Amino acid sequence: MLNKDLVELSELMSGGEAEIIPIMTEENIKDLSVSDMPESLPILPLKGNVFFPGVIIPITAGREKSVKLIKTAYKNKQIIGIVAQKSADIEDPTIADLYKVGTMAKVIKTLNMPDGTTMVILQGMDRFSLEELVQTEPYWEARVIEYPDGAKDLPENYMALAEAVKDMYLRVLKMVPNIPADPSFAIQNIENHYFLLNYVAAHLDVNVSEKQKLLEINDFSKRANKVLSILSKELELQKLKLEIQRKVSSDMDKQQRDYLLTQQLKTIQEELGDKAKKESDIEELRKKIYDCKMPKAIEEKALNELSRYAMLSASSGESSISRTYLDFIISLPWSNKSEDCKDILKAKDQLDKDHYGLDKVKDRILEYLAVCIMTQKTPQAILCLVGPPGVGKTSLAKSIAKAMNKQFIKQSLGGVKDESEIRGHRRTYLGALPGRILQGMKRAGTINPVFLLDEIDKLTSDYRGDPASAMLEVLDAEQNKFFSDNYLEEPYDLSNVFFIATANYLENIPPALRDRLEIVQLSSYTEYEKFEIAKIHLIDKQLEIHGLSKADFTLTDEAIWMLIREYTREAGVRELERYIGTLIRKAIKTILMNKENKIVIDENNLTSWIGKPRFSYTKLDEIDQVGIVTGLAYTQYGGDTLPIEATCYKGDGRLLLTGKLGDVMKESGQAAFSYVKNNCEKLNIDPELFSKNDIHIHVPEGAVPKDGPSAGVALTTAIASLLTHRKVDHTLGMTGEITLRGRVLPIGGLREKSIAAHRSGLKKILIPKENVKDIEDIPETVLKDLQIIPVSTAEEVLEIALLK
Repeated sequence: MLNKDLVELSELMSGGEAEIIPIMTEENIKDLSVSDMPESLPILPLKGNVFFPGVIIPITAGREKSVKLIKTAYKNKQIIGIVAQKSADIEDPTIADLYKVGTMAKVIKTLNMPDGTTMVILQGMDRFSLEELVQTEPYWEARVIEYPDGAKDLPENYMALAEAVKDMYLRVLKMVPNIPADPSFAIQNIENHYFLLNYVAAHLDVNVSEKQKLLEINDFSKRANKVLSILSKELELQKLKLEIQRKVSSDMDKQQRDYLLTQQLKTIQEELGDKAKKESDIEELRKKIYDCKMPKAIEEKALNELSRYAMLSASSGESSISRTYLDFIISLPWSNKSEDCKDILKAKDQLDKDHYGLDKVKDRILEYLAVCIMTQKTPQAILCLVGPPGVGKTSLAKSIAKAMNKQFIKQSLGGVKDESEIRGHRRTYLGALPGRILQGMKRAGTINPVFLLDEIDKLTSDYRGDPASAMLEVLDAEQNKFFSDNYLEEPYDLSNVFFIATANYLENIPPALRDRLEIVQLSSYTEYEKFEIAKIHLIDKQLEIHGLSKADFTLTDEAIWMLIREYTREAGVRELERYIGTLIRKAIKTILMNKENKIVIDENNLTSWIGKPRFSYTKLDEIDQVGIVTGLAYTQYGGDTLPIEATCYKGDGRLLLTGKLGDVMKESGQAAFSYVKNNCEKLNIDPELFSKNDIHIHVPEGAVPKDGPSAGVALTTAIASLLTHRKVDHTLGMTGEITLRGRVLPIGGLREKSIAAHRSGLKKILIPKENVKDIEDIPETVLKDLQIIPVSTAEEVLEIALLK
């Protein structure tokens, strides 16, 4: 009945230094009129309430526009207009969302609240009529016209009406429990009868549309009678409440005091006719709890919560919280289990159908599934698919779920900082929710789904906790049988769940978490694999998405190769798929506009469809040269060749390295320089060359960062070639790191580097002898045309690379 903001008004105003106009005295009547009505007013839209002339009331402003308006008006001592919104749900109202009649107001004081909002204390003045909004930024402003309140003209019987309103309002206040004496004191000390009527109207417990009608009534008598009618209904309602309470009290004795709330609830339900509906709902929930076949301890907790819910009033906030909790427990899978597929051949066919290549990865997955089939249990190890974006990690997990006939649930962990995102919030908090793990289990509907934890390497931690540590309990087979979610408050068994994690970078996974994962590496696709994937999967997929048939569209093999080599540079095939989709959309537009029957795109007309090529791979030099060596590099997009140039000029023996090299590559250059300098006699190099010349090594494409421990042999060869004036075989590429003693160290990414060498036209490459075991990973099409020469020392490298 009473707006409690008003009860706190005196406390809010007493702490400041602003001069406050006394509330509703006869002297204030002159302050309601504006001597010079402006053509436009700043407008403050009011949610859920209506502002009346003469009333002083606090309003909380949370919208940025409203805060700006209030601060500007307070600073400039400016009159503002208060207009009620038709709906409180609209954040940025238009003229159609506001009532036409509003109240001018004076900003008395502003207060910054602890929750970041601004509270403003306003005094209502006269009414105005809203014509149109003239601006919405930085706050609302509207063109207005005068609309004086006719209720200020008091009729002959105004005193009797005002006293009736006051008396009725005081009677209602006395019947409302837990209301302090401040409102009664305020109403008894209002001298002006017009103010008295507006004060009561402003604090009636009716909807906004009813209050707005009161504000728009121009006659004192009509407004007063309407207020008396509303107060009369409120008084009858309060009497009914007291009668119910007396009826409950008369049926109770000392032994029944503990059941006071229950009896009150039953009596109210009898009066409202909702008893049968609530009991039916409770019985339905009880039946669902028994049907879920929960563990005994959780079933007892659910039944206790149901009993508590039955005692709560339907209108209380606790009732909705309790009901939400019961619904969540019932919706969780407790015993429902899908029948797993036990045919390993079917699983293999499914993986081969959905994915081209990835033979080692698919073999590892089939081994994992074979153990599941043999033991009829979920293996303790958790698969973690690690690889660059777009190589098929998520689709592999989907294929596993399809092959095993399991439900598939994906939960992205990228950017999760709060531990409660994994473990859930305690139910004592407002807006508490279960964690993402149990939310995923709810969606799955079975206790044995395939649960994909996507981007587990992107978990971060801050002051709200460490979600990576919370994941330990999820992924540890020894602990997840009793996974604890703060919202559920009871252990939940995750031991039947087939967890699969994905990550882009293994190094970003916390060590403790990595220890619980079975790492399966997915390397970037080769050009040949991309070509086959495009032919087998991507073109058909995009044609189906865009509603085009194969008979209407043809993309030749040469065009696909051109797309792969000159328009995309990626580890996976996402960008390639986007380009294919773009070509199909352009083809559809051409077919519809030009009435063509079929579109054929080849290497000759590809650029006219999607523009100039974006990339060009480094091409092979045509002649042997001194000081120029072809190295091999591994990037996140696959392999590439890395030309290295060396030159010298008169100086004092310094080594200069350029080309935006990283620290590791710079150290490789220093080691190569030291090796050649230390072995100058073996190489027939004049030692004085080092003291009288500066050597400059440059790696072209200086804007592209380059780093990694595999350029040592190429740098050594470049320096040795320069100082011995011996040319380097231009058909030879090399990779490997070097020590100061001349030993060639193993490297990674041999498969990608070999493919890049073959693509660039190299005939042979030098690799560390310890990488011979990795030759089996190189595609047969590359091995057929590329001679691979293992070396173990820098002497062997120079013997092969430097021509006589």
